[in-house]
Amino acid sequence: MESTPAPGIVLPRPIVVIGDANPDLVLQGDVRPRFGQAEQLADSADLVLGGSAAITACGTARLGVPTSLVAAIGDDSFGRFVTDRLAERGVDVSTLLTRGNAPTGLSVILSTPGDRAILTSLGTIPTLVPADVRGRFAAPVHIHASSFFLVPTLAAGLATVFSEARASGATTSLDTNWDPAEQWNGVHDVLACCDLFFPNDRELLAITGSDDVADAGARLAGETGATVVAKCGADGGQLWSPGGLHLRQLPRPTTVVDTTGAGDSFNAGYLAGYVRGFGPAKCLAMAVAAGSLSTRGPGGTAFQATRGELERELGWTE
Repeated sequence: MESTPAPGIVLPRPIVVIGDANPDLVLQGDVRPRFGQAEQLADSADLVLGGSAAITACGTARLGVPTSLVAAIGDDSFGRFVTDRLAERGVDVSTLLTRGNAPTGLSVILSTPGDRAILTSLGTIPTLVPADVRGRFAAPVHIHASSFFLVPTLAAGLATVFSEARASGATTSLDTNWDPAEQWNGVHDVLACCDLFFPNDRELLAITGSDDVADAGARLAGETGATVVAKCGADGGQLWSPGGLHLRQLPRPTTVVDTTGAGDSFNAGYLAGYVRGFGPAKCLAMAVAAGSLSTRGPGGTAFQATRGELERELGWTE
């Protein structure tokens, strides 16, 4: 017999995240490379779970949302590392796909408190295809896709995947992350099938060709019908709805250690509210707080907020 939730408790809809999963090697300190065989001594090195999709999935699971991840990994030690770390964070790993003919992807992150550089070996990441996702999930789930440009075959069919999912009653969201080619091809087609879009401010300007974030957000929401939720770093976040709503949320002061994955934790905070039926203002506040709290230590997942931490940060609990 299914249990009945206590009065006032809102059970979240499950979230399915699709995209990338890989280890991140995070180096901090004197991390600007100098060639000529110059040896540098970093302050720290941490091998942690990475990939925008994986970090987002860990974030929503940590906030109490049933979460599964569809991503391709290799049959190797890095693939096992990814699987173990996801499971430890409460993510359903039964939907992970193991490829035997390619290694798991890997990113090396050169991190400073205010910025970072990323070197990625893709490995199995681009092998994800629409057939890995289509028809597997229906209402009442929410489907979130990350790293659009790292999974080109999936990206080419993602509009169809999202259209079919929405027709069945699911809701959808996208975080493209940065386009290495800076062409942004195919984004508008997918946004027409999205309920939510999570760019950062630089991505928003690049996609629209605008030089003004407010103009870009309002215009893109109006053109596509997706609510645009922009990550603005130390300036928090902004939201534009197709109906003309504009919200801005500033973060509380935080001592930043590492910004790796902060945008993905921002996504997780918003989605954790969205699948509980919260309004956009409350979701945006959760997003900014979740992104900010994740910067307290190295890596994208180790310092992600629990639901209790998030509510205390926002003053929603005593």
